Amino acid sequence: MNDAPNPFLEALAGAVLPLLYAMDALSFARQRVDPFTMPQLHDAVGHTAEPLEEALPAFRAAEWPEGEGLADFRERVETAAAGVAQAFAGLKAAAEIEGFDALRLARRGFKGLLEAERALYPMAALSPPISTYFLSDDARANAALAAQLEAAADNPHPSGGILEQPGPDGPNGGYARYIPEYLDASVAAPVIIALHGGRGNGPEFLWSWLQAARARGCVLLAPTALGDTWAISSDDVDSPNIDRILAETETAQPLDRSRVLLTGMSDGGTFSYVLGLMDGSPATHLAPFAASFHPMLLEFVSPARVAGLPIRLTHGGRDWMFAIDMARTAAAAFQSKSAQIEFHELPDRAHVFPADQTAATLDWFLGEATA
Repeated sequence: MNDAPNPFLEALAGAVLPLLYAMDALSFARQRVDPFTMPQLHDAVGHTAEPLEEALPAFRAAEWPEGEGLADFRERVETAAAGVAQAFAGLKAAAEIEGFDALRLARRGFKGLLEAERALYPMAALSPPISTYFLSDDARANAALAAQLEAAADNPHPSGGILEQPGPDGPNGGYARYIPEYLDASVAAPVIIALHGGRGNGPEFLWSWLQAARARGCVLLAPTALGDTWAISSDDVDSPNIDRILAETETAQPLDRSRVLLTGMSDGGTFSYVLGLMDGSPATHLAPFAASFHPMLLEFVSPARVAGLPIRLTHGGRDWMFAIDMARTAAAAFQSKSAQIEFHELPDRAHVFPADQTAATLDWFLGEATA
């Protein structure tokens, strides 16, 4: 038996593990960006870039064996490392100034984390550490799920994985879709419809929910609004488009229409109210995040639609766009109309999407929440 170290494997693990650690740190930071606390945030996570920087020279100098897919793996790790460097640079630059200009710099930098995730996900079937990264924290030690994912690597769902579809006339109105690779293509699955915030798009917002959806076997749909943002105060062109996307998805995977979560961030959260409260809405559960809501909207909604409707409202206590009092008022209004309301106030969060709340949201949606 040869127990001698393998320099190639050591260099590979020496780069990939710090890369994933840095990506986790950046995800933590992305959920806590605040125009008034950027230096503290950089101090909390900036040091996690150093192990990756130290490991990359050995990774680049290693002699790679010939093998199918190895060149692609190497290129993807390099792309991910460049994205991570971009994100840390943006966070560092944001920490050196103040206010909303700092926020813009940080958000621009975090595009690099998105590129890193896009680069690495196709390697999840080949690398257990990468596969583990693309699970919510609570599922990363789940041996049964790991075995399902490993088995699916050899026999994946025929339509499994990530798909991006353009709209009728370009990106607007299109969508991104994720079907967990280990799903049974003959069994109806619960579905998440996740609506991006203003100036966002579905293909980017998909990644905010992918880890939790992958861990819990949910189909994930992330549409892009047909206009500049969702049809909150204009003719509703988005609801019919979402119906179309659902119908199109059902040609690839049966959907359990008794378990349809409609969720969204900011403008997307507000539109989840608009669509979710309509008679005939496809949604069975609503989970708006950092959303605007006026109780007067309930005066135009059928009481039968609201009564008993499961709603999980999540809002940051430091939200500078939609003050926390707006969310408290919304929760009280829904309670007065007999909705099944849960209100989760996050005291340390500003106007951000708290991706670390997605797992708990899906447990609530799937009826698996614990006391």
